[in-house]
Amino acid sequence: MLNHRLQILLDDERYGKVARAAKQRGVSVAAVVREAIDRLPTDPERRRAAIDAVLAAEPMHVPASPTELRRELDEARDKFGVRAR
Repeated sequence: MLNHRLQILLDDERYGKVARAAKQRGVSVAAVVREAIDRLPTDPERRRAAIDAVLAAEPMHVPASPTELRRELDEARDKFGVRAR
């Protein structure tokens, strides 16, 4: 049973994404929003997924010097075109 009303404001781009998804799937915009909320992980799920990903990662060399580590990270960022935040 749905018993909470939610009002949100979206810009044109976001509304267009939601409206297109709703039209493609033959459901309402509200249904798309509800389904997106349902897909959000709970905190324990997110934490478990992060732990599993770290534990499954291959071992890698990490420079002993913070300066060398920064240089490697900067090179990787430049190589893959990632902007610094």
